[in-house]
Amino acid sequence: MLMESGEPIPGQGRNADVLVRPGASGDLSALTDLYNHYVRETPVTFDVEPLTPGMRREWLEAHPAAGRHRLLVAESDGRVIGYACSGPYRPKQAYETSVETSIYLAPDQGRRGIGSLLYAELFRALAEEDVHRAYAAITLPNPGSLRLHDRFGFEPVGVHREVGRKFGAYWDVAWYQKEMR
Repeated sequence: MLMESGEPIPGQGRNADVLVRPGASGDLSALTDLYNHYVRETPVTFDVEPLTPGMRREWLEAHPAAGRHRLLVAESDGRVIGYACSGPYRPKQAYETSVETSIYLAPDQGRRGIGSLLYAELFRALAEEDVHRAYAAITLPNPGSLRLHDRFGFEPVGVHREVGRKFGAYWDVAWYQKEMR
């Protein structure tokens, strides 16, 4: 997100060194590396093989600076330390006013309020768009993500039991929704 002056939005308080801005093509390698940490080390994404920047290019390009589908990057000292995005909930046209949101932070950046900073800016931007509901799918257990989504007004709507298999185990996914209007 950009301020009226065109500058990225700076963090405040303990995140004064963090800038939140729209994702750009120059971020592709850093975003892919950040995401691949979660692919390799955690069950929070159900991708099981690391992706290449080329494989992620279409995803990046599907998030313009305006509209329902956004990508916001948190940057500190020139380093991408997290991102939040909204994308299509489902491909059919009747779902177009619903979005699915995701957020990923560099492993050393948790519990600093960066996720809250990213989500606050994402939802501020989405409030200007024709978005009726936001959805989040959270692999369980993930207490940090559950707290973040609760903080932003998401409500639980159900759990898909043992819906994905990764690292030789089955994982539940909790679905949350947030009213946007």
